Amino acid sequence: MATTSDIRNGLCIRYNNDIYKIIEFLHVKPGKGPAFVRTKMKSVTTGKVLDNTFSAGHKIEDVRVETHKFQYLYNDGEFYHFMNEADYTQIRLLESALDRPDLMKEGEIVTIQINTEDNMPLSVDMPATVILEVTHTEPGVKGNTATNATKPATVETGAEVNVPLFINEGDKIKVETEKGTYKERIKE
Repeated sequence: MATTSDIRNGLCIRYNNDIYKIIEFLHVKPGKGPAFVRTKMKSVTTGKVLDNTFSAGHKIEDVRVETHKFQYLYNDGEFYHFMNEADYTQIRLLESALDRPDLMKEGEIVTIQINTEDNMPLSVDMPATVILEVTHTEPGVKGNTATNATKPATVETGAEVNVPLFINEGDKIKVETEKGTYKERIKE
């Protein structure tokens, strides 16, 4: 049994007969009154995001998880298929278990958290950034710029990312997976 002082990003807890993963948290110590922890949690079964506030010292039931490296194989429309790098076993997950499936390309290595009680996969953690190729974007017009001007671009996975005007089709870009935003162009 853990307390609110153990809350951190990625922690899986049992709450309201479901398992939630902590996405964001903030310890608040107001000048008057008791301290509390404001959290944003995502259900690992339904994908629903829930805002909740725990009073300081509140007991929470954490779920023991193990992390394993898996390689993303393919998507068959309903399920996403992954292969364990250690023993080559395969699992499949619904799209709701993934945070940003539109940024995942085949062969990508991800970390999957597995509940040790029943060996059920709980969540998929992608790398902080991924490198993707731009497959379609409108050409930037020279002289038609303002500060930080962007345009939409479609990358090889089908996701749409706002990029600076100098990015062209065929360029490789680094994308932050947490927000789905452009980070930088990759020079080859």
